[in-house]
Amino acid sequence: MVNFTQILILLLCLVPTQILCLSSCHFPAIFNFGDSNSDTGGLSAAFGQAPYPHGETFFHAPAGRFSDGRLIIDFIAEGLDLPYLSAFLDSIGSNFSHGANFATAGSTIRPQNTTMAQSGYSPISLDVQGVQFSDFHSRSQIIRQKGNIFGQLLPEEEDFSQSLYAFDIGQNDLIAGYKLNMSTEQVKAYVPDLLSQLSNVIKKIYTKGGRSFWIHNTGPVGCLPYVMDRFFVTAAQIDKYGCANPFNEVSKYFNLLLKKTVVQLRKELPLAAIAYVDVYMVKYSLIGHAKKLGFENPFLACCGHGGKYNYNRFIKCGSKKVVNGKEIVIAQSCKDPSVRVSWDGTHFTEAANKWIFDQIVDGSFSDPPIPLNLACNRVNH
Repeated sequence: MVNFTQILILLLCLVPTQILCLSSCHFPAIFNFGDSNSDTGGLSAAFGQAPYPHGETFFHAPAGRFSDGRLIIDFIAEGLDLPYLSAFLDSIGSNFSHGANFATAGSTIRPQNTTMAQSGYSPISLDVQGVQFSDFHSRSQIIRQKGNIFGQLLPEEEDFSQSLYAFDIGQNDLIAGYKLNMSTEQVKAYVPDLLSQLSNVIKKIYTKGGRSFWIHNTGPVGCLPYVMDRFFVTAAQIDKYGCANPFNEVSKYFNLLLKKTVVQLRKELPLAAIAYVDVYMVKYSLIGHAKKLGFENPFLACCGHGGKYNYNRFIKCGSKKVVNGKEIVIAQSCKDPSVRVSWDGTHFTEAANKWIFDQIVDGSFSDPPIPLNLACNRVNH
């Protein structure tokens, strides 16, 4: 005889979203692609460690992250009961058995026509990250087959199809145009090309067995102190939360087209589960309601030196100078990073990253509205 509980479960399974009936995922690994929002040591390994006080809150030492502590990708790893991701470029003490992080600070989707010294952008653009993943995919299995100690530090072949593939990139591409004195319309004009290149990388990962994708849209760049400090913004362009509206409009345009790109990818990659995560809305809400949420002025950088936002692009967090023969740090951190949203004028504090993660982990800002631990499931739209 069917009891009431069984009937209730049956009815719940008829809910259109199907979310309640999905099985929990077991992600053995995470492969991450992106920029400084999710770089856990790539740029530091290639060009020198991000100096103290980066890492002071959680790691108590520089840890390759442009924050005082953990990033959203770190909380994603924690949420899936996985170790923090080692950077692919870091050869010292790395363990890739549970995935790898190909993100580097300053990365863009499409390669820049400038050197890092000229523009500050990483040469490890998304296409390069894609090549690195492909190389990692093939070489890791060659090493494992040799049966030596290094094989134990690499994922198994079947892990690649069961892993979570996370993306958080595009923000730097939008600012790159403004640095070249492009107009907002000129920046918007190349967004389709950006998303075409992003789409191509995802398709290549799919051919390597990738099936579960967790894609963040880009945040409100017009709310970043470094953007408001670097570019001329009139009073009329400031919105109700204090952000520069033209730059946010470009972010929203990018996100609109990104969402359409994801819809198209679902059609072309029928076995893929692709979650589009609206971190723009979460970050914008945090900045707009910072004080209600227990934070202080969201535009005041914790670690910096002078200026309206405690930000100076020539004296960045951890910068030192020699005074009377002694080296001192002149861009130090604030007394309590846990009440600041902005860490260094460009990146978020650990406290802000944790708040953002807490909003997105249950799928409330995802399309489909699927929690992180169910992101391997395909949901009919």
